[in-house]
Amino acid sequence: MYTLYKINTDELNNNFIAAIKAQFPHQLIEIAISEISQIEQDETAYLLSNPANKSRLLAAIANVEKNQLIDVDLETL
Repeated sequence: MYTLYKINTDELNNNFIAAIKAQFPHQLIEIAISEISQIEQDETAYLLSNPANKSRLLAAIANVEKNQLIDVDLETL
């Protein structure tokens, strides 16, 4: 299983560690750290700045977290 977290270091806390431990109980995991470029940050901010995009993105994330696949009508996008 592969999971990618993008988080500001100011937001790291014990709850974050607990969430990782709950997601991967009793597993050997590998943690890699890399900085995100300003371009990537701007791209995410741009996508989330539009309420319709933000809603679709957050719904998609929720579906992935629940291992649910959805059908998308590309003509309505």
